[in-house]
Amino acid sequence: MDSKLYGAGNVAKTTILLAGIGGLLVGIGFLLGGMGGAVIGLLFGVGISGFSYWKSDSLAIRASGAVPVSEQEAPNLHWAVGEIARRAGIPKPRVYFIDSPQPNAFATGRNPHKAVVAVTRGILKLMPPEELRGVLAHEMGHIKNRDILIQSVAAVLATAIMFLGNMLRFAAFFGGSRDDNRGGNPIAAIALAILAPIAAMLIQMAISRSREFLADATGAGLAGDPKPLAMALQRLSNATKQLPMQGHPATENLFIVNPFSGRGLGNLFATHPPVEERVRRLLAMKKAA
Repeated sequence: MDSKLYGAGNVAKTTILLAGIGGLLVGIGFLLGGMGGAVIGLLFGVGISGFSYWKSDSLAIRASGAVPVSEQEAPNLHWAVGEIARRAGIPKPRVYFIDSPQPNAFATGRNPHKAVVAVTRGILKLMPPEELRGVLAHEMGHIKNRDILIQSVAAVLATAIMFLGNMLRFAAFFGGSRDDNRGGNPIAAIALAILAPIAAMLIQMAISRSREFLADATGAGLAGDPKPLAMALQRLSNATKQLPMQGHPATENLFIVNPFSGRGLGNLFATHPPVEERVRRLLAMKKAA
């Protein structure tokens, strides 16, 4: 499997999905207030996307309870992060520690110059060095591909659509939609107000899964071998089921594997692709190399 072609396909898919979620936001704005409402919806989307751009790292760190770890405290971890960052051609991210027995890791930050890589106590204890390197390479892939920004924007836009959907339902029930004076159907407006947030959530989850596949491919290239990352994903998947993490569900999509295993509502609403499929693709890259 050609990792460059594979990555290009995921980028195109993400672009289409983000356009879809933005279109839903503008469409609901149009139903609420015509062209003026559509413009307001667009500006609203840009504004909250900007907020998520500036605050994504601090919000994720606070929600996960991560704290900085110095080079003196974890010299090997800092060395590995710095080496993989060099391979990726990006500045070395800040390194954080999460005091959790569950093995896991995540990256955050609005751009490579403001990035953070956070690892749990559990992953440092459980993971062999080569597999940990694969995990760190995956997280560096997220930073290199600017996935944190993309996923943060998608999450905030989805939340905005849910908020506007509630407004549209309220307007349809109590004030009528803007189409009432033209013989429009308020039931259709209510149906859209209900379905649009669901569609936005599905698109958000699809974006998250797409970026995980892309980070796997990028990380495999940075590590120089897809197999350690594949083995790490299997190990992490088994461990997270036995050691569920205590934390905020809003951080779920940031981690390399779902830290709250068992809470999902099915593949369509999953923030991560099935580990089995991720492993299969990585091993296919190994065979094709």
